[in-house]
Order: sequence, then structure tokens, then C-alpha cells
Amino acid sequence: MVYLVGAGPGDPGLITVRGVACLRRADVVLSDYLVNPELLTLAHPDAEVIALGGHRSRRMETQEEINAQMVAAARQGKTVVRLKGGDPHVFGHSAEETTALEAAGIAYETVPGVTAALAAAAYAAIPITHGRHSSAVALVTGQERSDKTESRLDYGALAEFPGTLIFYMGVTSATEWSAALIRRGKRPETPAMIVRRCSWADQETIRCTLGTVGDVIARRRVRPPAVVLVGEVVGLAPETSWFTARPLFGCRIVVTRPREQANDLAERLRELGALVLMQPAIEISPPCDEQAVDEALERVGDCDWLVFSSANGVRHLLDRLWSRGGDLRRLGAVKLAAIGPGTADALARYHLRADLVPDEFRAESLAESLAGGAAGRRFLLARASRGREVLAEQLAAAGARVEQVVVYQSSDVVTPDPAVAEALAAGQVDWITVTSSAIARALVNLFGDQLRRVKLASLSPITSATLRESGLEPAAEATQYTIAGLIEAIVESQTPARR
Repeated sequence: MVYLVGAGPGDPGLITVRGVACLRRADVVLSDYLVNPELLTLAHPDAEVIALGGHRSRRMETQEEINAQMVAAARQGKTVVRLKGGDPHVFGHSAEETTALEAAGIAYETVPGVTAALAAAAYAAIPITHGRHSSAVALVTGQERSDKTESRLDYGALAEFPGTLIFYMGVTSATEWSAALIRRGKRPETPAMIVRRCSWADQETIRCTLGTVGDVIARRRVRPPAVVLVGEVVGLAPETSWFTARPLFGCRIVVTRPREQANDLAERLRELGALVLMQPAIEISPPCDEQAVDEALERVGDCDWLVFSSANGVRHLLDRLWSRGGDLRRLGAVKLAAIGPGTADALARYHLRADLVPDEFRAESLAESLAGGAAGRRFLLARASRGREVLAEQLAAAGARVEQVVVYQSSDVVTPDPAVAEALAAGQVDWITVTSSAIARALVNLFGDQLRRVKLASLSPITSATLRESGLEPAAEATQYTIAGLIEAIVESQTPARR
């Protein structure tokens, strides 16, 4: 079975629910180079992903070669997704591909996608149909096949068209098609807009006219992918669209949290307009000594307090409890303490409510909140393989009986992602998020002095102090030591630069 899936123009959120379902069941994904790589993370981890046409260090496959790969994979009994930018049936060579599949007797389904014309109109705030100005929309190719003996485009009809013209693949040929329209009677003053990399965080919109579009493209060295909208409705677009008005639009931000924790922060940044690059600085894995965890779980019901200093600790301890045949009844009357709201939220996902969350989300505040009634009480601290000892030390000083158990391993990532390293070296990163002291140290080991070239956003004063130990000054520090507080600090720091 082959699914021809439209991936949309760039924003991964624009793929359809059906498209996502097909990706998740695919054994093989044949992906166009214009498809956002984030969509490929939706495929099964064991799926074979084949990048087509224009990817770095790859030659451009011919359409015949792509057809052959689809057919060959399907004949092996594999489920194939042909992932295409925009919509498969809008200048997407779908006819050639479906013809090849039909000739081979292979079943297929086409899953529509958001085509670039509609996305460009929405993201540039252009009403491509309008009661006064545009009763129709024409999608026009700016690049016809080289084997045609003559153009099939009727520029006379297009010049008289009662609505909006949207040119695909028209960047390199703009001088020719704009001149042809003008020769056939369309006003040179007709408003036009070039929309490049529509719906991506670095979307570019350039206003011009039909008469100047070719010169503007040449002067500004505009490169594909781009569409050009031509018509009176273009003049109705605001100077700044809802998309480009977002507070972090165009900012390139590196998220450094462990991979399994990064998505929440990344998604919130994207919603504010940022282009997010993923560079986990640390990895989280099961502890080296699972037996010690199991023994602690056997005794947990005898404790007065079970204390969590991270969401990772919650997840690893309670998942281990379940996998060993236990459940939440094992906790009995044990009280639960969480270092902050993120950790409390992690407990809530297991239908547990934290009995104590300090006002300030750090170990000192947690220890102070617990110390008053700590004397003679038993505390079990679920912790990482590394970290500060302040919580255990202060509770012990208050007379508590303290047991610590390492419930997960924290280790540094030692090899940077090539795309992130390249962007950092080229000065194409604006911010790097730093959400713990462990991440701060790991980043210094990964990138060294290159970190001085970007703005660092710190989650807390303790994280900032760790950065300063390496001679790095954070450009922003959260006042509330949460992910929301970190984002707020970046936005507040960035806002003056956008004015």
C-alpha cells in the first residue's frame, strides 16, 4: 500500500490527522526535501526514511527513480508513505506517481495537504477571495516542463482573470511571466507579494507590484521556495500579519532539555514564533542499580515523606513500581513533596497530589519547608545520579532520618547535533535555553567559547551561577523557576529588540 501524503508548506501543525495516521503506520517514508524534518519524528522509530531531491550531499533523483523506489518497496509488502510538500495534486507530480502505481497494480490513497497558495494567503493575512476585488483564484505554474514545444499558459486570459493569481515556482521566471501579463493588458501597478518559506519561522514577505516583481527578486536574491500573489487583494494585507507579529518570530532558539522532556518547551516557543533547534545536552536513562530502587520501594510505606526533586524522578520511580507488580497502594499514608509545579504536575499524571510544593522552586526552599517537622521523621529522596546534596544535608541537620535512592541516570551528551553545531558556528542562533546546572556544564563541554556568541536563557539563579563559573553571563533569567517563567524571560528580553 502506498499513501501519497500532503505534508503542507512547512509548519508541521498543518499536516492532516489522516496524514499523521499514515506516517505512524509506514514502514518506508519517501520524503521531499521541502518537508519539515519534524514531521519525520511522527514515523515509527523502525521506519526507513529516505530523503529525496535536494538534501545536503544528495543528488536530485529523477521522477522515474522515485517511482521505482515506491513500487519496489510496496512489492516487498511494505507500507509506503510518499511525503510531499504542500498538496500532492498541486504541482506535485502526483499524476506520474499514481500512473506508475496503477501500472504496477499497487493500491494507493491520496491524502490532501495544505497547498502553499492557501497557506501563504493565511500567513500573510491576504484575503485571496473578496466580495469586491476577487471572485476567483488561479494557481499558475511559473515553470513549465522543459520538453513542451510551446507554453500552454494563456496570458491574455490570465490578464483578464477576475481575481487573484498565485504563481508557484515562479521566482526564476518572474521577469518573463510578469512581462507577459503586462503585454496582455494587466496593469503594472497591480499589487503583488512574494511569500518565501511560507509558515516557517523565518517566513519572508516582500511587497511589490506586477511591474517590479522581477527586479525585486533579482535585487534581493530571493530563492525558492516561494509563491507570488498578484491582485488587488494583496493591497488589503496589513503591514504585519498575525504570524509575523508573534513576539519570538524569527528567533532561532536551541532547546537543550533531554529529548523526552523537550517537546513541551519547544512547542510553546514555536507558538510564539521561534524556530526551534533541538540539542539535548544531557541524557536520561534507568539507574545503574535497579535493585537499590526495588529495595527502596519495598520500604517506601514505612517512610513519612517521599520527596521528588524532578519530574524525571517521579516518572522513573513510579514506572518502576508498576513494572515490578506494585501500584499506588504501596505508598499508603506516605506524604509527597515536589520541588516545583512541574514535578507536582508529573505526580498528578499518576493521580497523586503533592502535599507540599515550596514557594520558591529550588532545593533550599524545599528543605526549609520540610525542616520544621523533620526531626525523627523518615524521608526517602528520589534523585538523579548527580546533583547537589543540599536537600539531604539540610534535612539531616534538622534531625531527619534521610535515605537517598538514585532512580535515574543523568549523563552528558558528548557529540553535538551537526545542524546545531553548523548554525552556531555560522552565527545563526539567537538563544540557548539552560534549564539546570547539569545542562549548563554539559553545554560548556559541547560548545565552549561559542556560547559567548549567543544569548543564554537561565531557569534559575542557581543555573545562572553555574554559567558564571564558566565565565558566561545569562542574557535572561526566569523570575519564576518554571518553563513558563523561562519563556516569559526570553519574551521580555526580546521585546525591546523588536520595537
